[in-house]
Amino acid sequence: MTPNEFIRQHEQEWRQLEALITSAHSSLRPKKSPDTIFDEKLTPEQATDQAAFPSLYRRICLHLALARERHYPPALIERLDRLALSGHQAFYGARSLSSIGQFFVHGFPALIREHARLFWLAGALLYLPALLMGLLVYFRPEMIYSLLDHQGVNNLEEMYRAGGAIEPEPGSGRAADENFRMFGFYIKNNISIGFQCFASGLLFGLGTLFFLIFNGLLFGAVSAHLIHQGSAERLFQFVIAHGAFELTAIVLCGMAGLLLGRALISPGRRRRSEALAHAAGPAVRIVYGATAMLLIAAFIEAFWSSGAYLPSTGKFIVGGLLWALVAGYFLFMGARRES
Repeated sequence: MTPNEFIRQHEQEWRQLEALITSAHSSLRPKKSPDTIFDEKLTPEQATDQAAFPSLYRRICLHLALARERHYPPALIERLDRLALSGHQAFYGARSLSSIGQFFVHGFPALIREHARLFWLAGALLYLPALLMGLLVYFRPEMIYSLLDHQGVNNLEEMYRAGGAIEPEPGSGRAADENFRMFGFYIKNNISIGFQCFASGLLFGLGTLFFLIFNGLLFGAVSAHLIHQGSAERLFQFVIAHGAFELTAIVLCGMAGLLLGRALISPGRRRRSEALAHAAGPAVRIVYGATAMLLIAAFIEAFWSSGAYLPSTGKFIVGGLLWALVAGYFLFMGARRES
């Protein structure tokens, strides 16, 4: 078959797919049906045409393979290649957007509610040591040195003093490039802590226990020391906004690690490898959601927490609203669909 005959035979299919791709790109939003990426308000003729998208896309891929095998002109191969790539992006890209949206609107909070006991256990492992260590350091300030050396304590005090790195002098703020540098640093630091809490669950949960308790002790000691030094307001106006996402995400990573540890300790009637594989599915999905929260926390920490946009009262109000938002999200988001 000559190239011209090949084009005449399949031109109508190519034009039909091009039209459907254009339609898809003009209305990329989650749909009720996972089998279509197009608008739901269609005429019967349009619906019939767009239902044929998957088969059309597969045929264009076949035409591309044939054109390459038969060494047809480069212009024809390039056209089919662009058409196949655009079809792939329109079909799978839109379905991916739909899946991601469904996960964060329903799947993620529902998953946390399903394993609520592990969530509260991970939260207790983080916050109770923080409270106990905080009380100990507040009444015995020298105990801060059991977790930080002298240089670390001096750096901490310097950061939170009036006009320090955390709270610049009014109106000064940080340069934009410094904010972006700190954004990258916070991403690395936050995700590192979250990954430690999650991945160490493979040590029969013992690693998760260690990292949750250690981070709780450190958080409590640092907070109590700064309160004792008279920097309470500067501390809490800095951490209250991003803490809603960061601390909750660390608890969630710990929760995912405990899921893995529980599967290894108590596999039930499964072999340990099977129980671990079964638990890995929800655990990884929890970490996906927690990673998104850690990215949000890093953004807020870099561009909001250290800024002089609002007085301390305003920052406390915004921080309180963010905590309420996070709590409401996990308590109520998607609950109506479950019922």
